[in-house]
Amino acid sequence: MTIQSFTISANNLVIWAEPANLNYFLKTELTPDAAAGVTNAQASVKSHTRRQYPGDIITMNVSAHSREYMIDPGRKVGNALPGSPFILDDGTEKRQFTFTGNVVDLHAFLLGDVSNETLLYTTGARYVIPKPA
Repeated sequence: MTIQSFTISANNLVIWAEPANLNYFLKTELTPDAAAGVTNAQASVKSHTRRQYPGDIITMNVSAHSREYMIDPGRKVGNALPGSPFILDDGTEKRQFTFTGNVVDLHAFLLGDVSNETLLYTTGARYVIPKPA
């Protein structure tokens, strides 16, 4: 298993976790961002000048054009995990994940989707998230 990103589109929240570990705590399983697949996009480049090498006194003109680039939603550079750490503990399992976004958004997401009463440990406080009715 590898650590993958999960984007919660409702509120700019991205959770980095192993899919099985995160889905253990949730009622509805999340699919990783990488499942969407790699796509290509195009961008417009304005006309500009450039030098052929450092110290060149003559500049060249480059006309406006479009370029194509790749978008990989599950891409992660290096081994470091982005964001802030948090821990979920339901009394049986205790797992650590990271997230980017606000703690308020993370708490709100978990409030409606945990499968059991769960403790959420963040860098500041511990929150008890009750099992949804």
